[in-house]
Amino acid sequence: MSLPKRESPKGKRVSLFITCMVDMLHPQTGISVVQVFEYLGLEVDFPAGQTCCGQPAYNAGYHDEAKEVAKEFLKVFRNAELIVVPSGSCAAMVRVDYPKLFADEPEYIAEAERISSITWEFTEFLVDGLEIENLDGILPKAQTFAFHDSCHGLRMMGIKEAPRKLISNIKNAKIIPLDGEEECCGFGGLFSVKLPNVSAAILDKKLASVQENKADWILLGDVSCMTNMNSALEKRGEQKRVKHIADVLAESISNPEAGSEGDQDEE
Repeated sequence: MSLPKRESPKGKRVSLFITCMVDMLHPQTGISVVQVFEYLGLEVDFPAGQTCCGQPAYNAGYHDEAKEVAKEFLKVFRNAELIVVPSGSCAAMVRVDYPKLFADEPEYIAEAERISSITWEFTEFLVDGLEIENLDGILPKAQTFAFHDSCHGLRMMGIKEAPRKLISNIKNAKIIPLDGEEECCGFGGLFSVKLPNVSAAILDKKLASVQENKADWILLGDVSCMTNMNSALEKRGEQKRVKHIADVLAESISNPEAGSEGDQDEE
C-alpha cells in the first residue's frame, strides 16, 4: 500500500516504543535495539509511561476501547521527535491506523497524524530513514539465515528489502530463501484465539517450510510471529528457532572485530 511521504529522521532524537510483547516476553530484543542505536551514536529516550498501542482492541472491532488506549499513547509520546518500533504490526497500527481511528475526533486527529508521520519500524528506520545498510558487523562464526515476512510489516508498511540488506552486509552471514516466506504464520493476534483451528492449520504449513529449510535461523521483525512459531517448535521438540533481526545485528556489532559506522547518521 502507498503511505504518505515524511520528513527525514536524520539528526532527531529517537523515542523507543518497545511494544507490549517485547516488554513482557522478549526484553533482550529491546536491549538489542538500544545497542544498535547506541552503536550508531543516536540519542535515544524511552518514555516510561508507554503501554499498548491499542491494536488488539482495534483489530477486534472495539474501536472506542482502542481509542482510549491510543489516546494514552498520544499523550505519552507528545514530545517525541521520532518514534521507532521493533514491530511491523505495532508500527503499522500507529502509522496507518491512528489517522483512521481518530478521523472523527477533531480534538485528536492533528496529533494522531503527526505521530503517524514520525513513526518508523526498526529496519525501515535504519535503511530507508538513516540510509544505513551496513553496520560493519561480523558474527563470531558463519551462520545462514532465512526470512519470514510478517504480515503487517510486509503488507501495510512495505517492509521486505530493508532487513535483508542489513543482514547481507554482515560478515559471516548468508541469506538463503524460505519457501512461502511471505505467508502468514497463523497468529494474527486475536485471530489465533477466535479461530484456533484455522490458525493452527496456517501455522502447520508455515512450520513445515521452516523445518525443511537449511538455514540456522529464521529471522523476522515482529515478536508476535516469533512467539507463535517458537512456542510451536518447542512443543514439537524441534531444534530450529526464529529470531528477531535486532538480536542478530546486536550480536554482529558486539564482536570486537566489528568496525564502527557510528557517525553515518551525522553525514
